Amino acid sequence: MSPMKSQNVSRVVLASGVGAVLAATALLYLPEFLGRDDPRPPGPAQRAASAAHAGAPAALPDLLALIGDREEWLREHPDDASSWAVLGAAYTERGTRLGDVRDLPRAERALNRSLAELPASRGNVDAQLGLGVLAGARGDWTGAKRWGELARKAAPRRWTTYPPLIDAYNGLGDHAAARKAMERLEELHGGAVVRGRAAQVYRDRGWREDADATALDAAALAATDAERAAAHTRLGQFAWERGEPAEALERYGAALGFVRDHAPALAGRARALAALGRTDEAQRDWRGALARQPLPEYVLESGELAESLGLDGDARAAYASLRSGRWASPSTEVVRGLLDADHGEPVAAVARLKAAWAKGHRSVAVADALGWALYRAGEPAEALPYARRATDEGLRSASFTYHLGEIERALGRTGPARRHLAEALRIHPSFSPLHAPRARAALVGLGEPDPDAVPEDALSEKELREMKERGKARAAEDPEGAGNPEQSEQSAESAGSVDPGGPEEPEAG
Repeated sequence: MSPMKSQNVSRVVLASGVGAVLAATALLYLPEFLGRDDPRPPGPAQRAASAAHAGAPAALPDLLALIGDREEWLREHPDDASSWAVLGAAYTERGTRLGDVRDLPRAERALNRSLAELPASRGNVDAQLGLGVLAGARGDWTGAKRWGELARKAAPRRWTTYPPLIDAYNGLGDHAAARKAMERLEELHGGAVVRGRAAQVYRDRGWREDADATALDAAALAATDAERAAAHTRLGQFAWERGEPAEALERYGAALGFVRDHAPALAGRARALAALGRTDEAQRDWRGALARQPLPEYVLESGELAESLGLDGDARAAYASLRSGRWASPSTEVVRGLLDADHGEPVAAVARLKAAWAKGHRSVAVADALGWALYRAGEPAEALPYARRATDEGLRSASFTYHLGEIERALGRTGPARRHLAEALRIHPSFSPLHAPRARAALVGLGEPDPDAVPEDALSEKELREMKERGKARAAEDPEGAGNPEQSEQSAESAGSVDPGGPEEPEAG
């Protein structure tokens, strides 16, 4: 596998990535349970449980039926610890899938009741896993890691202990631990869900070809319409990230052919349509996605499309709803930070995101958002190491690269700024309806590079050696005109030691 660097991720797509995983898999962490004590015939609730046991997302109607079924069962059997754990996981999934924060306290009460009926010390791994997923849905990655590691210690060969740990490690910026957990997951289990997980991990590392191939494997292994919709939505996301909106549109259309109201596919299709200039259709799909899954990242993206079209009233309404709402999404802190940075109070965005950083939330999305907020608040020197961290982890995002270029431009680092702004547009010319035009304007404003200028950022050792050799060769050919070769070497070394523009590592808090 070789790293591929020409990959884009919309800033809010990236922010919502974990939420999309949680919304599709909260039930996966529980064993099959219906049918052991329940004499009733199979129905939608049993289908949801069977899908989860097989490692597939449950259809939304089946999930709702499962919640009603377990609520009714527990009224007659309140000491059933397994059913309390199932109900808690189902509440978490419904809350993240529909963006309804009211479900998260319900989930917590159900999971704690499960532990009261059967403590963790007596083997209640189900409730521990459920609490880990719930913590992740709230963006509490420290809590998610704690519960996930407890569950893994209790059941190290249970494959379902690993997906929530992968989410937690990524949320905390511990990418090495996330990769190790993914390797162990692949040793323990196969199937569409694990293949899909692996595709996301490869995407995060910048291995675009491997991510695509693995995502195709996941689609081929999908066994239900809900699972096929999720797999084709992932393929659409990857096509969009490569800067191929037409292919993305086809993939999202395939997903909607399996589940016609699949909100992530509607949101993805809206993005692709906007990039293709079909803005009326894009607005229609954004309305459809928000009606089915009103996640904060969808609200922000739909508002920015409206702003780009001059629909200022619609944009203001979207931003106001995002500020006033409560969201069952782990991406809330990043999305609210970006909202305030670009459409409100950058200083407030800095405070919000620094607080998240101090709590250990050090994903690439948080690093990028914090860097951007600092830049917007007038602190580009402090912003630079965060922006570098976001772009250096392997994932290649047009939005992240654009942010880095603008920060460098503010610092007068013209060469790196020109290069990164051009790279952002090369990765995806239409990465954002608001920011892609600004990237083009900034690049034009910087003008053409001086072909004889030494790059402003540090030269590599190889480049330094080549420069020295060229200087020596010129001196040998024309001792009078080439100048002192020792001076050429000194100049090259001086050019290679330019001040990087701030501390290399961001400080917590």
